[in-house]
Amino acid sequence: MASILIIDDNNDILEFLSVVLGENYIILLASNGEAAQKILDTEVVNLIVSDIMMPGIDGFELCRLIKSNVEYCHIPIILLTSKNTYKAHIEGLEVGADAYIQKPFSSELLQVQIANLLKNRMKINEHFASSPFENVRVMAHSKTDEIFLKKLDEYINTNIKDPNIDIDKLAEHMFLSRTTFYRKIKSLTSLSPKELVDITRLKKAASLIAQNEFAFYEIAKMVGYSSQSLFTRNFQKYFKTTPLEYLNSLPKEGGMNY
Repeated sequence: MASILIIDDNNDILEFLSVVLGENYIILLASNGEAAQKILDTEVVNLIVSDIMMPGIDGFELCRLIKSNVEYCHIPIILLTSKNTYKAHIEGLEVGADAYIQKPFSSELLQVQIANLLKNRMKINEHFASSPFENVRVMAHSKTDEIFLKKLDEYINTNIKDPNIDIDKLAEHMFLSRTTFYRKIKSLTSLSPKELVDITRLKKAASLIAQNEFAFYEIAKMVGYSSQSLFTRNFQKYFKTTPLEYLNSLPKEGGMNY
């Protein structure tokens, strides 16, 4: 179940949105920007709904801070405002808001906006996970995310023969704490770091199978699997086909994959 962080200094609004959204999502509540940042530092957040007019850090500034921070910039943000002006709307988009809803708003409209944003993210993530040749950067929603994913992907591929790539090594390479790195990957890709590594290994394996120059047991070792049976099971799990079926679906040019 996706988690939504709602930020508003009006307790009635927090309570109303908790009731409206609580059946379908995990709800996290913050009454100001400072409290919201503490939640972002400790929880996996899939989407943010924030009021603009708040004491301290307002919605515009909070949105700007989130979208400029590599740890959170992937999280879609819906801004709620009573400012019915083009200037306010433009400012909301300029600071990186993904949607902008004017108060008073229809709860149905808000639910549709949330569902669409999450559904689109999920479709992209599922396409990446199930497509042998889709690049990890398809899941980037900003230049910052693209750079982050490119750096991570390059590290995994450079060390792909190592069966012991773990979250600690990945987090250290990305200059993030273990927990922050896990939250970033889980929220950005809907995958755990281990699952992301597995899929990267299997995409490399698909590329090697397409070359048709190596036996399956050789490919398994080349991408960091000590067991060919585990390699075959994972390949089928993500790509819905076995390595042999995948090979047979490719144009035949001779070779030795068996």
